[in-house]
Amino acid sequence: MRPHRLRSTLITALMLATATVSATTSATAHTSTAPASATAASSLGALTELFAERLLLADKVAAAKYGTESPIDDPARERQILDDVAARAAGLGLEPHSVTTVFRDQIEANKLVQRGLYARWDAHPDERPTERPDLAKEVRPALDRITTRLLAALQETAQVRADTSCEPRLYAAATLSAYGHRLDVLHLRGLGRALPSVCVTN
Repeated sequence: MRPHRLRSTLITALMLATATVSATTSATAHTSTAPASATAASSLGALTELFAERLLLADKVAAAKYGTESPIDDPARERQILDDVAARAAGLGLEPHSVTTVFRDQIEANKLVQRGLYARWDAHPDERPTERPDLAKEVRPALDRITTRLLAALQETAQVRADTSCEPRLYAAATLSAYGHRLDVLHLRGLGRALPSVCVTN
């Protein structure tokens, strides 16, 4: 997809998501609805910004592993991450299972991008990375810092994520984050994979 067409698609999606939010809240509108809506969108935006940042680090993870014996799937590392966030979630008063589900989605989104990059580099050798980032010293510490920020953001958005209007607001926030970070089609797919477990409405 051409860059200008991609941006147009994102803007259209944002407009549709915003319209959905308006339709959802109009029936029960009160004088405080507008400020509350703005706060909800802003807080969910903090989450989607971190999702986008984490996805962009997938490029460095892929560059570090490509052409080596290190596989994209690393069950031991994934289990370590999930066990860690479960313990930290409990300490923050969050439900560990729901938090680990969110982080599992982030891991799968990251791997989706890595696989896409591998396929691209296999097909176009001239696009392969020319430098190999240090996975242990550079990339994983950056991912760990995002993990800490994500846990804090999940704690701060607990009430918003349990609201019935969470999903349309989440996708509106994600559209803004995608546009702001100029995500290409592959990373957009990754962002979509990162979202399903954020809202915890029944």
